[in-house]
Amino acid sequence: MSKNKYIGHPLQLSGVEEYRLLGGKGDGMHLLRIRNGLGIDMTVCADRCCDISELYFDGSRMNYTSPSGYVSPQYFQEGRDGFGFLKSFNCGLITTCGLQNIGVPNEENGKLHGLHGTIGNIPADHIYYETDEEAIRIHATMRDHIMFGAKLTLNRTITVGLTDNLISIEDTVTNEGSGEEAAMLLYHINVGYPLLDETAKLEINSDQVIPRDDRAAEDLDTWNKMLKPVPNFVEQCYYHKFAEKTAKVRVSNESIGKGLELSFDTSVFPEFTEWKMMGEYDYVLGIEPCTNTLEGRNAIGEKKQLQYLAPGQSKKYTAELRLFRIK
Repeated sequence: MSKNKYIGHPLQLSGVEEYRLLGGKGDGMHLLRIRNGLGIDMTVCADRCCDISELYFDGSRMNYTSPSGYVSPQYFQEGRDGFGFLKSFNCGLITTCGLQNIGVPNEENGKLHGLHGTIGNIPADHIYYETDEEAIRIHATMRDHIMFGAKLTLNRTITVGLTDNLISIEDTVTNEGSGEEAAMLLYHINVGYPLLDETAKLEINSDQVIPRDDRAAEDLDTWNKMLKPVPNFVEQCYYHKFAEKTAKVRVSNESIGKGLELSFDTSVFPEFTEWKMMGEYDYVLGIEPCTNTLEGRNAIGEKKQLQYLAPGQSKKYTAELRLFRIK
């Protein structure tokens, strides 16, 4: 029973509710809705790597949702070209990418690694939540295992503050196989309308901005300028380098009086990608901490930049999102 004598049930102020979707490709998917009573209203998708599929702050949508919408993992196929990921790519606030590949499809030793790997389409084997006076915590375990191959386990905790508007993600990846395995990870964080429009302000404390390709180089001087939706816009990606230990990425919009700030340890995520996609209907800004750049596993391995886990070894990854109001 709540100690607050004004209410009959804790959910009157904050808490977690669990749902199942009905209809379409999302039929039957397990969702958890979390409200902290201070402005955060978010949804965690248990069937898609315990990713955050929706985030509202004071009633305003913070993230982009792709044309795919909710897609159950049973529909996921990498496809012959490795781009099947896009047919299941909900975007949401965060889509986790890895653990065998991030970036473009590529082949290594005869094995195809599709776009951004498979972890984002793996359901939680086990998920539960707990609440105290300080926070709501969602705990989940995803197993990216295959017979005769890699056996990587992702243990995730999402913490939502009850005294502040802070969301933290803490992941631990463990190699539960008997051989050394490469592990790659990217948090595909997707900002959308109405937080994102041509008046949105993007601030990043990076020291260097590098265009990924010639298309990105065309507008290097305006990497932080958002546009109105453009027909047939071709995406632009920029790699950011940080001298500081803590990266700060801030997106705000005075038109709605709100914003969010992403922070992460640059020694844990030594790379960061800005995905600027200003297309009509495909209107999204990706802010993406990552372990590697996006040339794909084979190219990264040839450059000796892959990170490996020995049998039984674990590595921890964390990131924080702070929601704020503009006075």
